[in-house]
Amino acid sequence: MQQLKPCRVLLCVNFFFIKTGMIENTHNIDTATLGSGCFWCTEAIFLYTKGVISVQSGYAGGATENPDYESVCAGNTGHAECVQIKFDTSIISYADILEIFWQTHDPTTLNRQGNDVGTQYRSVVFFHNETQKKVAEAYKTQLNGSGKFKQPIVTTIEPMSIFYPAEAYHDQYFSKHPEAGYCQWAIRPKLEKYRHEFAESWAK
Repeated sequence: MQQLKPCRVLLCVNFFFIKTGMIENTHNIDTATLGSGCFWCTEAIFLYTKGVISVQSGYAGGATENPDYESVCAGNTGHAECVQIKFDTSIISYADILEIFWQTHDPTTLNRQGNDVGTQYRSVVFFHNETQKKVAEAYKTQLNGSGKFKQPIVTTIEPMSIFYPAEAYHDQYFSKHPEAGYCQWAIRPKLEKYRHEFAESWAK
């Protein structure tokens, strides 16, 4: 079975690109923080997206300081599993990021994505500034009125506070464990669907 290989995998490599001018204008770099269920799935999708520089899995939106994976999964901290995405706005816009986000998970199920149940798996946009907030709210309103989804979108739009990077073993989980059961039955089908539906955004 062919193994998919993400085009952007290491922060140190992306730093090299910036330092050597391969990304010429650092002012074009923006950040999006999104939760759409298990961060292994979300990370994999955005690692294959044109214009994305880096994707970091982590935790946000909770009250407990320095949460770990076990406590977040137990639903004890209030955090959501999420990813923090650095992207080049000259290649992909924040609105484009949101389109991919909303089309690659079910934003109509409250605190649930498939078999993953709990507030830690909630659909959430963490906005970093007022512009992101307005774009996300407008996009959500547009989607709700479009009839794209049969049920109302329950994605929350929350201010970004503290983002806690997840433990290192979560990084590039799909590319490191492509034959793992969860990767086979949950992540790979999502990636194949994404490649088909967002062919222009797919990073070959």
